[in-house]
Amino acid sequence: MVWGAANPVGKPTEAETPLRSVQIDGQVVMKIVKHCSGQAPTLVTGQLLGLDIGATLEVTDCFPFPNQDAAAAEGEEDDGANYQLEMMRCLREINVDNNTVGWYQSTYLGSYYTEELIETFLAYQENIKRCVCVVYDPTKSASVGTFGLKALRLTDRFLEIHRAGEFTFEKIADKSLSWADIVCEVPIRIANSALLSAMFGELTRAVASEEKHGVTQSDADRLSVSSAPFLEKSLEFLSECMDDLAAEQQKVAHYQRFLSKQQLQQAQWLTKRKAENAQRRAQGLEPLPEEEDPANPANKPLAEPSRLEGFLIANQVNEYCEQIQATATASLRKLTLVAGSQGCGDVVPAVDSKA
Repeated sequence: MVWGAANPVGKPTEAETPLRSVQIDGQVVMKIVKHCSGQAPTLVTGQLLGLDIGATLEVTDCFPFPNQDAAAAEGEEDDGANYQLEMMRCLREINVDNNTVGWYQSTYLGSYYTEELIETFLAYQENIKRCVCVVYDPTKSASVGTFGLKALRLTDRFLEIHRAGEFTFEKIADKSLSWADIVCEVPIRIANSALLSAMFGELTRAVASEEKHGVTQSDADRLSVSSAPFLEKSLEFLSECMDDLAAEQQKVAHYQRFLSKQQLQQAQWLTKRKAENAQRRAQGLEPLPEEEDPANPANKPLAEPSRLEGFLIANQVNEYCEQIQATATASLRKLTLVAGSQGCGDVVPAVDSKA
């Protein structure tokens, strides 16, 4: 679990307006990218600070959590909460927003749909009504050239079911909950101050005046067609997820078979008990209990498997499929462009983005 997740600071009043967007300062984005990319492939986490205003959650600052592996090796795992409180106190002394609005974490190839994510969300929402998890994938940014930054939150329907108790078939059917209704993505808007925007404008004009052809290294990097390693690893992870999903389906099928067998045994036992009671009544004897008898198979309920793990795996499979489709489409478009520039545009067909 993320350090400090169980002890978030600040408890804002419950807002009735639904959360529609997350506004992140450009400086905060740079801090997140630097922390996640600098520690890659090690997964890291940090705290998000800001304000909850209307339909927008403003993230104005952040700070990283200590590396959990290093802290555990030094025997300092209990200092995580103290570290967070000390950071909050220091930020409060210099008049920086110190209200917790969530946390950020790095991920590898979009592998973030885990039970740990759900547990951390629930721990935060014990004190914070609306919180988000900002996920950054440095591998996607480096390999594919897309900015792998997302803001996630739990849906209200999932929270309602989770508060009611176990994640069972009956509750899922009652609320019409599907695997796609557990976590939702919130649109992100990056905001900069007026002075920072003016500085970026001056830098852009200065760079453009120095470039003879108006093409920077970043523009050239976006034309790279080397996406095979990313696709290969994504397909490997997708295959593993499909195996996990098949295992979860086998658990559910195993439960259904045993449940049907138990219901058949219950019906046979009940029929036999009713016939026995009919004979006892004819003999003037007290009938035997039909429902509360310990010998009744219905009094030995089977443990129903939770559907949460299966739903999370389905979300993860969907995430892998979407990123494979996006990467393959972009790569084919680049290949079409390269083939056209070499005078053989008929070799590679045009790619339909909806394919």
